Amino acid sequence: MEILKYILKRILQTIPLLFIVSVVSFALIRMSPVDPLAELRLNPSISQETLERERARLGLDKNIAVQYGLWAKSFVKGDLGITSNGESVAQKLKERIPNTLLLTSIVIFLTWLVGVPLGIIAAVKWKSPLDRILTVLTSIGMAIPSFFFAVLLLIFAVKTGWFPIGGLTSSNFIEMNLGQKILDISKHLVLPVTVLFTVSLAGLQRQMRANLLDVLDSDYVKFARAKGVSEYKVIMKHALRNAVNPMITLLGFEFAGLLSGAALTEYVFQYPGLGRLILEAVMKSDINLVMASLMMGAIMLILGNLIADLLLIFTDPRIRTGGTNV
Repeated sequence: MEILKYILKRILQTIPLLFIVSVVSFALIRMSPVDPLAELRLNPSISQETLERERARLGLDKNIAVQYGLWAKSFVKGDLGITSNGESVAQKLKERIPNTLLLTSIVIFLTWLVGVPLGIIAAVKWKSPLDRILTVLTSIGMAIPSFFFAVLLLIFAVKTGWFPIGGLTSSNFIEMNLGQKILDISKHLVLPVTVLFTVSLAGLQRQMRANLLDVLDSDYVKFARAKGVSEYKVIMKHALRNAVNPMITLLGFEFAGLLSGAALTEYVFQYPGLGRLILEAVMKSDINLVMASLMMGAIMLILGNLIADLLLIFTDPRIRTGGTNV
Protein backbone atom coordinates (compact mmCIF):
# COMPACT_ATOMS: atom_id res chain seq x y z
CA MET A 1 0.00 0.00 0.00
CA GLU A 2 2.86 2.37 0.85
CA ILE A 3 4.46 1.66 -2.53
CA LEU A 4 1.24 2.52 -4.38
CA LYS A 5 0.94 5.79 -2.46
CA TYR A 6 4.55 6.59 -3.31
CA ILE A 7 3.98 5.92 -7.02
CA LEU A 8 0.76 7.98 -7.05
CA LYS A 9 2.52 10.86 -5.30
CA ARG A 10 5.33 10.85 -7.87
CA ILE A 11 2.83 10.82 -10.75
CA LEU A 12 0.81 13.71 -9.27
CA GLN A 13 4.02 15.72 -8.82
CA THR A 14 4.60 15.60 -12.58
CA ILE A 15 1.42 17.59 -13.34
CA PRO A 16 2.61 21.00 -12.03
CA LEU A 17 6.04 20.37 -13.57
CA LEU A 18 4.51 19.78 -17.00
CA PHE A 19 2.37 22.88 -16.52
CA ILE A 20 5.41 25.05 -15.74
CA VAL A 21 7.38 23.65 -18.70
CA SER A 22 4.46 24.26 -21.04
CA VAL A 23 3.92 27.85 -19.82
CA VAL A 24 7.60 28.79 -20.10
CA SER A 25 8.01 27.15 -23.51
CA PHE A 26 4.79 28.69 -24.85
CA ALA A 27 5.69 32.16 -23.58
CA LEU A 28 9.20 32.06 -25.06
CA ILE A 29 7.90 30.91 -28.43
CA ARG A 30 5.01 33.37 -28.57
CA MET A 31 7.18 36.33 -27.51
CA SER A 32 9.58 35.66 -30.38
CA PRO A 33 9.13 37.75 -33.53
CA VAL A 34 8.45 34.63 -35.60
CA ASP A 35 4.98 34.39 -37.15
CA PRO A 36 3.55 30.94 -36.26
CA LEU A 37 1.89 30.72 -39.67
CA ALA A 38 4.75 32.15 -41.75
CA GLU A 39 5.98 28.78 -43.03
CA LEU A 40 2.43 27.64 -43.78
CA ARG A 41 1.76 30.75 -45.87
CA LEU A 42 4.88 30.06 -47.92
CA ASN A 43 3.68 26.54 -48.71
CA PRO A 44 1.54 26.67 -51.89
CA SER A 45 -0.10 23.34 -51.03
CA ILE A 46 -1.70 24.78 -47.88
CA SER A 47 -5.20 26.12 -48.57
CA GLN A 48 -6.58 29.37 -47.17
CA GLU A 49 -9.19 27.35 -45.29
CA THR A 50 -6.46 25.39 -43.52
CA LEU A 51 -4.68 28.64 -42.61
CA GLU A 52 -7.84 30.11 -41.12
CA ARG A 53 -8.58 26.93 -39.18
CA GLU A 54 -5.05 26.95 -37.74
CA ARG A 55 -5.33 30.64 -36.88
CA ALA A 56 -8.56 29.97 -34.99
CA ARG A 57 -7.03 26.97 -33.18
CA LEU A 58 -4.10 29.10 -32.00
CA GLY A 59 -6.22 32.16 -31.24
CA LEU A 60 -3.65 34.51 -32.76
CA ASP A 61 -6.05 37.47 -32.58
CA LYS A 62 -6.34 37.10 -28.78
CA ASN A 63 -3.99 37.85 -25.88
CA ILE A 64 -1.26 35.39 -24.91
CA ALA A 65 -3.12 33.99 -21.88
CA VAL A 66 -6.11 33.03 -24.04
CA GLN A 67 -3.75 31.64 -26.67
CA TYR A 68 -2.14 29.41 -24.05
CA GLY A 69 -5.53 28.20 -22.87
CA LEU A 70 -6.55 27.31 -26.43
CA TRP A 71 -3.24 25.55 -27.06
CA ALA A 72 -3.44 23.59 -23.78
CA LYS A 73 -7.01 22.51 -24.57
CA SER A 74 -5.93 21.30 -28.01
CA PHE A 75 -2.86 19.55 -26.57
CA VAL A 76 -4.94 17.62 -24.03
CA LYS A 77 -7.29 16.55 -26.83
CA GLY A 78 -4.33 15.39 -28.92
CA ASP A 79 -4.82 18.10 -31.54
CA LEU A 80 -1.27 19.39 -32.05
CA GLY A 81 -1.87 21.21 -35.31
CA ILE A 82 0.00 20.78 -38.57
CA THR A 83 3.63 21.14 -39.62
CA SER A 84 4.92 23.63 -42.16
CA ASN A 85 4.54 20.85 -44.74
CA GLY A 86 0.86 20.41 -43.92
CA GLU A 87 1.38 17.10 -42.11
CA SER A 88 -0.16 16.21 -38.77
CA VAL A 89 2.18 17.01 -35.87
CA ALA A 90 0.71 14.15 -33.84
CA GLN A 91 1.43 11.72 -36.67
CA LYS A 92 5.03 12.95 -37.00
CA LEU A 93 5.61 12.44 -33.27
CA LYS A 94 3.97 9.01 -33.43
CA GLU A 95 6.45 8.03 -36.12
CA ARG A 96 9.56 9.44 -34.42
CA ILE A 97 9.12 8.73 -30.69
CA PRO A 98 9.38 4.90 -30.98
CA ASN A 99 12.63 5.32 -32.94
CA THR A 100 14.11 7.57 -30.25
CA LEU A 101 12.96 5.24 -27.47
CA LEU A 102 14.60 2.32 -29.31
CA LEU A 103 17.89 4.19 -29.67
CA THR A 104 18.03 5.56 -26.12
CA SER A 105 16.95 2.27 -24.53
CA ILE A 106 19.71 0.36 -26.31
CA VAL A 107 22.31 2.98 -25.37
CA ILE A 108 21.27 3.05 -21.71
CA PHE A 109 21.20 -0.75 -21.50
CA LEU A 110 24.67 -1.11 -23.02
CA THR A 111 26.08 1.78 -21.01
CA TRP A 112 24.95 0.27 -17.71
CA LEU A 113 25.91 -3.23 -18.76
CA VAL A 114 29.50 -2.13 -19.43
CA GLY A 115 29.94 1.04 -17.38
CA VAL A 116 28.91 -0.27 -13.95
CA PRO A 117 31.24 -3.33 -14.01
CA LEU A 118 34.12 -1.18 -15.31
CA GLY A 119 33.49 1.34 -12.54
CA ILE A 120 33.53 -1.45 -9.94
CA ILE A 121 36.76 -2.88 -11.34
CA ALA A 122 38.41 0.57 -11.39
CA ALA A 123 37.40 1.21 -7.77
CA VAL A 124 38.55 -2.21 -6.55
CA LYS A 125 41.85 -1.83 -8.45
CA TRP A 126 42.29 1.77 -7.32
CA LYS A 127 45.62 3.34 -8.41
CA SER A 128 46.61 0.16 -10.23
CA PRO A 129 47.75 0.23 -13.89
CA LEU A 130 44.28 -1.03 -14.91
CA ASP A 131 42.60 1.83 -13.05
CA ARG A 132 44.89 4.37 -14.72
CA ILE A 133 44.22 2.90 -18.17
CA LEU A 134 40.46 3.06 -17.63
CA THR A 135 40.77 6.64 -16.37
CA VAL A 136 42.67 7.68 -19.50
CA LEU A 137 40.15 5.94 -21.79
CA THR A 138 37.15 7.53 -20.07
CA SER A 139 38.84 10.94 -20.20
CA ILE A 140 39.23 10.53 -23.95
CA GLY A 141 35.58 9.47 -24.25
CA MET A 142 34.41 12.53 -22.33
CA ALA A 143 36.65 14.87 -24.34
CA ILE A 144 35.43 13.81 -27.79
CA PRO A 145 32.43 15.89 -28.94
CA SER A 146 29.59 13.62 -30.04
CA PHE A 147 29.09 15.57 -33.28
CA PHE A 148 32.78 15.27 -34.23
CA PHE A 149 32.84 11.56 -33.39
CA ALA A 150 29.67 11.01 -35.42
CA VAL A 151 31.23 12.71 -38.46
CA LEU A 152 34.35 10.53 -38.14
CA LEU A 153 32.26 7.36 -38.02
CA LEU A 154 30.21 8.60 -40.97
CA ILE A 155 33.38 9.07 -43.02
CA PHE A 156 34.55 5.62 -41.92
CA ALA A 157 31.25 4.06 -43.03
CA VAL A 158 31.38 5.83 -46.40
CA LYS A 159 34.97 4.74 -47.06
CA THR A 160 34.52 1.11 -46.01
CA GLY A 161 30.89 0.50 -46.93
CA TRP A 162 30.55 -1.75 -43.87
CA PHE A 163 27.53 0.03 -42.43
CA PRO A 164 24.51 1.87 -43.88
CA ILE A 165 24.89 5.62 -43.44
CA GLY A 166 21.36 6.92 -43.17
CA GLY A 167 17.90 6.20 -41.83
CA LEU A 168 16.71 3.25 -39.79
CA THR A 169 15.82 0.83 -42.58
CA SER A 170 16.87 0.02 -46.14
CA SER A 171 14.78 0.86 -49.21
CA ASN A 172 13.69 -2.79 -49.63
CA PHE A 173 12.76 -3.21 -45.95
CA ILE A 174 9.14 -4.16 -46.71
CA GLU A 175 10.26 -7.09 -48.87
CA MET A 176 12.40 -8.63 -46.08
CA ASN A 177 11.36 -11.41 -43.71
CA LEU A 178 11.37 -10.91 -39.93
CA GLY A 179 14.98 -12.04 -39.42
CA GLN A 180 16.25 -9.83 -42.23
CA LYS A 181 14.32 -6.85 -40.89
CA ILE A 182 15.86 -7.24 -37.43
CA LEU A 183 19.34 -7.53 -38.96
CA ASP A 184 18.74 -4.50 -41.18
CA ILE A 185 17.60 -2.30 -38.27
CA SER A 186 20.55 -3.53 -36.18
CA LYS A 187 23.03 -2.50 -38.89
CA HIS A 188 21.49 0.98 -39.10
CA LEU A 189 21.71 1.35 -35.31
CA VAL A 190 25.40 0.45 -35.01
CA LEU A 191 26.84 3.90 -35.77
CA PRO A 192 24.47 6.14 -33.74
CA VAL A 193 24.54 3.68 -30.82
CA THR A 194 28.36 3.63 -30.91
CA VAL A 195 28.55 7.43 -30.71
CA LEU A 196 26.07 7.83 -27.85
CA PHE A 197 27.38 4.76 -26.01
CA THR A 198 30.97 6.02 -26.09
CA VAL A 199 30.03 9.46 -24.77
CA SER A 200 27.67 8.11 -22.08
CA LEU A 201 29.97 5.28 -20.95
CA ALA A 202 32.77 7.60 -19.86
CA GLY A 203 30.66 9.59 -17.41
CA LEU A 204 28.83 6.56 -15.99
CA GLN A 205 32.03 4.57 -15.40
CA ARG A 206 33.74 7.47 -13.60
CA GLN A 207 30.64 8.13 -11.48
CA MET A 208 30.39 4.48 -10.47
CA ARG A 209 34.09 4.41 -9.58
CA ALA A 210 33.81 7.55 -7.44
CA ASN A 211 30.68 6.31 -5.64
CA LEU A 212 32.16 2.93 -4.80
CA LEU A 213 35.46 4.42 -3.62
CA ASP A 214 33.52 6.71 -1.30
CA VAL A 215 31.49 3.80 0.12
CA LEU A 216 34.54 1.55 0.52
CA ASP A 217 36.09 4.24 2.73
CA SER A 218 33.07 4.32 5.09
CA ASP A 219 33.15 3.05 8.68
CA TYR A 220 30.70 0.17 8.26
CA VAL A 221 32.76 -1.28 5.40
CA LYS A 222 35.93 -1.03 7.50
CA PHE A 223 34.06 -2.74 10.36
CA ALA A 224 32.96 -5.58 8.07
CA ARG A 225 36.54 -6.09 6.94
CA ALA A 226 37.74 -6.07 10.56
CA LYS A 227 35.25 -8.86 11.33
CA GLY A 228 36.94 -11.01 8.71
CA VAL A 229 34.25 -10.77 6.02
CA SER A 230 35.66 -11.70 2.62
CA GLU A 231 36.45 -8.86 0.24
CA TYR A 232 33.92 -10.21 -2.27
CA LYS A 233 31.08 -10.06 0.29
CA VAL A 234 32.20 -6.63 1.50
CA ILE A 235 31.92 -5.25 -2.02
CA MET A 236 28.88 -7.12 -3.33
CA LYS A 237 26.77 -7.27 -0.15
CA HIS A 238 27.68 -4.14 1.78
CA ALA A 239 29.19 -1.54 -0.54
CA LEU A 240 27.69 -2.03 -3.98
CA ARG A 241 24.03 -1.39 -3.12
CA ASN A 242 24.77 1.97 -1.51
CA ALA A 243 27.06 2.91 -4.38
CA VAL A 244 24.47 2.06 -7.05
CA ASN A 245 21.58 3.98 -5.48
CA PRO A 246 22.87 7.45 -6.52
CA MET A 247 23.42 6.08 -10.03
CA ILE A 248 19.77 5.04 -10.28
CA THR A 249 18.75 8.55 -9.25
CA LEU A 250 20.70 9.91 -12.23
CA LEU A 251 18.99 7.49 -14.63
CA GLY A 252 16.12 9.87 -15.38
CA PHE A 253 18.48 12.71 -16.25
CA GLU A 254 20.53 10.36 -18.41
CA PHE A 255 17.37 9.42 -20.30
CA ALA A 256 16.60 13.07 -21.06
CA GLY A 257 20.28 13.88 -21.66
CA LEU A 258 20.43 11.26 -24.38
CA LEU A 259 17.46 12.90 -26.07
CA SER A 260 19.24 16.26 -26.31
CA GLY A 261 22.62 14.69 -27.06
CA ALA A 262 21.12 12.48 -29.74
CA ALA A 263 19.84 15.43 -31.78
CA LEU A 264 23.13 16.16 -33.55
CA THR A 265 23.98 12.46 -33.81
CA GLU A 266 20.59 11.73 -35.36
CA TYR A 267 21.07 14.65 -37.74
CA VAL A 268 24.49 13.43 -38.91
CA PHE A 269 23.25 9.90 -39.55
CA GLN A 270 19.81 11.07 -40.76
CA TYR A 271 18.25 8.87 -38.08
CA PRO A 272 14.46 9.39 -37.93
CA GLY A 273 14.26 10.23 -34.24
CA LEU A 274 12.71 12.92 -32.04
CA GLY A 275 16.00 14.79 -31.51
CA ARG A 276 16.50 15.31 -35.23
CA LEU A 277 12.84 16.29 -35.59
CA ILE A 278 13.21 19.02 -32.95
CA LEU A 279 16.41 20.33 -34.56
CA GLU A 280 14.82 20.50 -38.01
CA ALA A 281 11.68 22.12 -36.61
CA VAL A 282 13.73 24.87 -34.93
CA MET A 283 15.71 25.55 -38.11
CA LYS A 284 12.47 25.85 -40.11
CA SER A 285 10.67 27.86 -37.37
CA ASP A 286 7.93 25.23 -37.35
CA ILE A 287 6.23 26.51 -34.19
CA ASN A 288 3.63 23.75 -33.77
CA LEU A 289 6.24 21.06 -34.14
CA VAL A 290 8.72 22.81 -31.83
CA MET A 291 6.15 23.22 -29.05
CA ALA A 292 4.89 19.65 -29.31
CA SER A 293 8.45 18.29 -29.41
CA LEU A 294 9.45 20.29 -26.34
CA MET A 295 6.52 18.84 -24.44
CA MET A 296 7.42 15.32 -25.56
CA GLY A 297 10.97 15.92 -24.36
CA ALA A 298 9.68 17.07 -20.97
CA ILE A 299 7.41 14.03 -20.73
CA MET A 300 10.37 11.73 -21.51
CA LEU A 301 12.41 13.43 -18.77
CA ILE A 302 9.59 12.95 -16.28
CA LEU A 303 9.13 9.35 -17.42
CA GLY A 304 12.83 8.67 -16.92
CA ASN A 305 12.74 10.13 -13.41
CA LEU A 306 9.63 8.11 -12.59
CA ILE A 307 11.36 4.91 -13.73
CA ALA A 308 14.35 5.79 -11.57
CA ASP A 309 12.08 6.39 -8.55
CA LEU A 310 10.38 3.03 -9.07
CA LEU A 311 13.74 1.25 -9.34
CA LEU A 312 14.83 2.87 -6.07
CA ILE A 313 11.85 1.27 -4.36
CA PHE A 314 13.38 -2.15 -5.05
CA THR A 315 17.01 -1.23 -4.32
CA ASP A 316 16.57 0.91 -1.20
CA PRO A 317 14.80 -0.89 1.68
CA ARG A 318 14.19 2.43 3.47
CA ILE A 319 11.82 3.49 0.70
CA ARG A 320 9.98 0.15 0.74
CA THR A 321 9.41 0.35 4.51
CA GLY A 322 8.65 4.07 4.56
CA GLY A 323 11.74 4.75 6.66
CA THR A 324 12.44 8.01 4.85
CA ASN A 325 10.32 10.87 3.66
CA VAL A 326 9.64 10.42 -0.03
